[in-house]
Amino acid sequence: MMTSEEFFKLAQTKVAEYNNNNPLLPAVSWKNVFIVWYAKNYKGHEALLEIPNEGDVRYFDVSYDEDEGYLYLDVYSMRDKLRHKINEG
Repeated sequence: MMTSEEFFKLAQTKVAEYNNNNPLLPAVSWKNVFIVWYAKNYKGHEALLEIPNEGDVRYFDVSYDEDEGYLYLDVYSMRDKLRHKINEG
């Protein structure tokens, strides 16, 4: 069974490797990949990560299925940023 700390390092390493395979982006160390959100559930681990590259608006959803032994890496790019005024009161 993988600990949370082991999952964090594995997820950060896989995101850094994915990023570093793109020659147009600056290389990053796994230590510079930030965990934004994390949850442990009955089947494994899941985290949302980001890389602080200027102008980079990608997020990485990494999940580990302990039953199957697979790590999944989903990459998301922000397409739109919407602003809504909420009237309170």
